[in-house]
Amino acid sequence: MAAGYAEQVLAIYRAGIDGGNATFETGAPSWEQFDRAKLTDHRFVALDGDGRVLGWVAAVAVSDRCVYAGVVEHSVYVHPEAQGRGVARLLLETLIASTEAAGIWTIQSGVFPENTASLAVHARTGFRVVGTRERVARHHGVWRDTVLIERRSPTIT
Repeated sequence: MAAGYAEQVLAIYRAGIDGGNATFETGAPSWEQFDRAKLTDHRFVALDGDGRVLGWVAAVAVSDRCVYAGVVEHSVYVHPEAQGRGVARLLLETLIASTEAAGIWTIQSGVFPENTASLAVHARTGFRVVGTRERVARHHGVWRDTVLIERRSPTIT
């Protein structure tokens, strides 16, 4: 995911925000903020044949404490016109390969329970539901739950 894709990546992020069931965020950051926050080795875009971004996946460290060095939190977003075509699965499989190669043992995320498509693709790529965090935060003034999901590496022990 290079800076040349910034406009398309952030547009896809804004579409997810506007959909209301992807994130607690209410606005996309600047590219500089986005770029600083994401781990360089664990962020990818999926492109169509014309080089347009169909979706993206990125990870952030969950903590700067050394005991959590192998734990990341991720986000995956797909352009609305590309949803249902396997883009999210491809992106998640790519993220899993990169994190496994780096010795990361846990990928986690919080997903709104209403986002059934996201929960389904995560289940198909080896994520499990840890539990539901009830009324964890407000989104547009409404308390929302999130489903905590994780994928533990079967090879890193």
